[in-house]
Amino acid sequence: MIDDAPLAHQLAAQQQDRLRVLVVGAGVAGVALAQLLRRQGLHPVLVDRVDVRAHPGYMLALMPGVDAAIRDLGAVDAYRAASTPLGGYRFRSHRGAEVRTDDLGELLNVHGDYRGISRGALLDVLAGDGCPVSSPVTVAALSRRAEMTRVRFDTGAEAEFHLVVGADGMRSRMRELLLPGEVQRVRTGWSGWVAWADDAGDPTLGEELWGDGSFLGVYPVKDRLGVFLGGPDAALEAGPDAFVAQFRRRVPQRGERLDAALEAVLADPAPYLWHLDDARSPRWVLPGGVLLGDAAAGFLPTAGLGAGMAVESAWVLARILDHADRDTLPRLLGAWEDAQRPRIESAQATSRTLARLMFRRGRLLALAREAVLRRMSVRAALGPILRLLEDRPDPDAIARAALAGR
Repeated sequence: MIDDAPLAHQLAAQQQDRLRVLVVGAGVAGVALAQLLRRQGLHPVLVDRVDVRAHPGYMLALMPGVDAAIRDLGAVDAYRAASTPLGGYRFRSHRGAEVRTDDLGELLNVHGDYRGISRGALLDVLAGDGCPVSSPVTVAALSRRAEMTRVRFDTGAEAEFHLVVGADGMRSRMRELLLPGEVQRVRTGWSGWVAWADDAGDPTLGEELWGDGSFLGVYPVKDRLGVFLGGPDAALEAGPDAFVAQFRRRVPQRGERLDAALEAVLADPAPYLWHLDDARSPRWVLPGGVLLGDAAAGFLPTAGLGAGMAVESAWVLARILDHADRDTLPRLLGAWEDAQRPRIESAQATSRTLARLMFRRGRLLALAREAVLRRMSVRAALGPILRLLEDRPDPDAIARAALAGR
């Protein structure tokens, strides 16, 4: 669970640590890194500008790439209890007809667990029995001196750290402090509402309907379905009632499950609006700190990879830091970026490619897209993801090579 902790208490606890670490942002990447470092005996300071428990949350499909982090946290049983196994994926046409259903679980489970979980439940799993967080607290200013970064918090407190980690999300303030103006963005011009529905049918089956100017996805998590209904920003301005009515006119073949998903959006008095943008930093290791998770490479949700890759990056960083002291820290951080950034950017490119395919408008384009997807094998469609799973990083080997000067 996330525990409220006075900033002064966290600062005092780490005074004797071999590395004093500040993690800014208590989302998935920040909590994963902080808790992994705590398992190693460090006392990282974890802060967030808001109470993360107030986030309305959304659904996540986690690939087997998170398994190593979950094991190192001693959270395998908690993870499986809080999530649900994923198996099938059904693709529907712009009119709602079933185009194909594939067993993704059969392919992915060879590499480990493929599971659905809500963001809130994942944070609880990562936090374990207790995760101290100081909020609302953020960084007001940074300055570098020798091997230390001096941080002034908005509370007025000041402290020095060997490592500052910006894990504060897609619209990272830490990224602007460390690397002002150098972020690459993709703005799709689409957004969508997130809602929750009771499951009707197969609790392991995810479904997506790629419409002409709309998108509807339903994704199993523990004991319910996460729903995403989206479209171009201009089309959403009239609100859920109008957009759902238009969707129903354009998509006659919906079935009970998709109709229940639409009703869930209508029934939610304030559904969470998810803007479908991404961000990429050209560098992760910077004077004064490093970037992690969405602050380094924020994903579109189109391939279901963002949260899992953030957990993987946090795990690799934590394992590499286990080999670090104050003198070797810069070299090991460079090795972490050299190893991990190409993987993350490859996964991000997969999400961008899918977005270009999913968000194109026009009936003829929709028909062409459906014809291609009808013929493509599931192994070919998942090729980039399978390659990531087959070639997972070995952080201990990365650290040893860096320390040996290779």
